[in-house]
Formats: sequence, structure tokens, C-alpha cells
Amino acid sequence: MATEATDAAGHMAANLAGPPSKTLNIATWQYPQNIKRSFQNIARIHPTVKVSRGDGPIVRLHLAEEKLGKLEVAKASITDPALTVRGVMHATNTDAVLVMHNGRILWEKYYNTMTSLTDHLLMSVSKTLVGSLAGALVDAGMLDTEQAVATYVPALERSGYAGARVRDLLDMRSGIKFSEEYLDPNAEVRQLEEAIGWAPSRGGIGPIGMYEFLLTLQAKGPHGGVFEYRSCETDALGWVLEAAGGAPLQELLSDYVWSKLGAQQDLVMGVDQFGTGMFDGGFNACLRDLARFGHLYVNGGRALTGKQVLSEAWIADTFATDPALVQAFAQSPGDNMMPGGHYRNQIWFPNPATGAAVALGIHGQMIYMDPATKLVAVKLSSWPLPQDASKLFPTIRAFEAISAHLAGRKIQP
Repeated sequence: MATEATDAAGHMAANLAGPPSKTLNIATWQYPQNIKRSFQNIARIHPTVKVSRGDGPIVRLHLAEEKLGKLEVAKASITDPALTVRGVMHATNTDAVLVMHNGRILWEKYYNTMTSLTDHLLMSVSKTLVGSLAGALVDAGMLDTEQAVATYVPALERSGYAGARVRDLLDMRSGIKFSEEYLDPNAEVRQLEEAIGWAPSRGGIGPIGMYEFLLTLQAKGPHGGVFEYRSCETDALGWVLEAAGGAPLQELLSDYVWSKLGAQQDLVMGVDQFGTGMFDGGFNACLRDLARFGHLYVNGGRALTGKQVLSEAWIADTFATDPALVQAFAQSPGDNMMPGGHYRNQIWFPNPATGAAVALGIHGQMIYMDPATKLVAVKLSSWPLPQDASKLFPTIRAFEAISAHLAGRKIQP
């Protein structure tokens, strides 16, 4: 998820929106005027499968409500308006927001027909779920991140992924040619949607299905180089995980992660024409279950159920600040607007001053995870534009303000 937003992008979004439509289908579901509804109704638009929550008890999230909405949010510059946490949420098309500290809900709000039971499209927050499964398979001795991806999926040797390691996928440092320009209808990220049936065919004869599409991708540079955000990396990773685990990803994710969280609902995964997962952005979940998932990353990999879902070693590796990762991030061909940040194991680390991990998805999906204060904050949104820095960074700063408040620090407005 790149973070630039411009007036030109706004004009392009308007052009892509098409005529007003109240009908939700593969042609209209991403129109800006439809996102509030479509993101809460993906199973009515696209084929989906369930990632089972298992048969264990639901972990209760205790309520300890605090008045967090009045907290002041740090300004990025002296010209920024003074905002509170509540003001940021009201200004950023929030569908639902939850703040959890040590397993206790401090703040929870729903808007735009959302309820505690509503499944919401996660977009690229999905990537962090897939990255977590990779960690679980590494812990189980079933996956080696230093192995070539073709070791697990020999077909990828015939694509641009030949020679790439699993580690290159996890950190988005392959040399694959893939544009993530969401507002360019000819970008590979939009060609992918067309290939899997999530967007109408424009008449050309192209690849059909997720895996056939991945095999058409070519390399533009060496693997293991600079960071470049590309959704195809997670899709290729999902294919590798299925091969390493010997089962469909929905079964693996249930067995190794989702069924161990005490989740209240099954996770919902969008799929292509053949039942293959839309791994990079097709998952749907309710707000509280995302908080239960995020708790893994602030609690050493241990769920609220008490189960060790991810090893402490995997969590430590994820949060470790490697100068090579920071350098690769700084040399990215796109401006991620996160100076000093980095990306590891399908998770963003936008602010070296806090070290917090952030799962991000376009149109405003986020899980903010700060082990220093054991804070998990989840925001589900319906931004009209896929990317909007004026909404993204105030949201991050709002959660930083809450974390500072919990730590007894004062954030200067």
C-alpha cells in the first residue's frame, strides 16, 4: 500500500467511478459511492470460502472503557488543524474502530451500518494474516524462508520468480515487474483483479485464475534488492504456503492461526474462479476478531486463549530493526512517506520512534500493534480513494497518542 494521494488521483477516481449505481456487482463494487456498502457485503458480490474458527470457546474481551476520544493528536506541521482522536475518526470515513489494551476494550465505536457481527473487507490487512501463517509454518518446520520459491512451487521457475527466495516475498524485495497504481486501469494490480474475475473482462484474452496470472509475471531486476510494495508477492507467498503445508490456505490458516484465537466468527476469504484465495486483499472479518488477532503481535505470539500461536522467535524477527531493511525501504522506487521506516514479514513499521507494527489496507483498513504498551487498535474504513495520506497519517498519529497516553507520556499537539 503506497501512500501518495494527489488531486490528479482524485480526478482519475472520478473517471473510473462510472455512472451512479446502487447495484453491487463486479463492475460497480469499487465505485467510491458504493464502498460503504460493498466492503460490508463482499460475500454477496464475489465467491468466498470460510476459514474456520474451530470449535473452541470464544475468548471474552472485557470492557474497561476510557474517554480516549478527547485525546489530542500530534500535528505533522504547525499549519495542521488541531484534532482529537475522535475528530480524526470522524474525518476519515470510519466504519468501526476499537482500542484494546491487555485484552480489555477501552474504546469501541461503529458507524455506517456496521455492528460487532459485521464482516468487513480487509484489503491488504489480509497480507498480515498470510504472513502470520508463514511464521506458523516456519515454527512447525514446514517452511524455510531462505529456500527458493520454486523449491515449493516448481511452476514458478518458469516465471519471473525464478531464483526468488521465500524471504524476498515476505519482505517484498523480489525483482518482479508489477505496478500497484490502483487508479491506473492498465496496472498489473488491476489486471490481477480481471484475471480472477473480481473485475469485468475488457475483451482481451488473458490469464484466467490467480495462479495462471502469477506465471505471466516477469522480473525487471534482481531478487533481494530494494523494497517495492506489490500485492502479487503475497499471492505468490500464498501459493508457496499451500505447497509447503500440503493443504488449501483456508485450511492451513484455520489450523495454525485462526482456530487458536478464540475468535467469535469464521474468517471469510474471497476466491477466484477455481476457489484459489485472493490472498493479498480478499479476507473479511469482524472488528473484535481483528483485535484478537492483533494481540499476537503485542504478546510475544501468544493468543488471548493462552495458546502460543507464533513463536517468540518469529515475533522478535518481525520487530527487529535490520539496517538492511531500512536501507531497502529508503531506496524504494515509490515514496512511502515513512522516513526511517521498513517492511518485514508482510507488516509495515512506519515510525522508528515507536517501533509499532501496522497492518494496512487501501481505503483505510488498519491494525496498529504496539508491544511496548500492549496496545492493539483496529480501524475499518470506506475512504473514497484507495490511498489518502491526509487520512492515513492522522490515523496513525491518533493511535500513537493513545499508546503514549497508556504509557503515561504526553504527546505535544
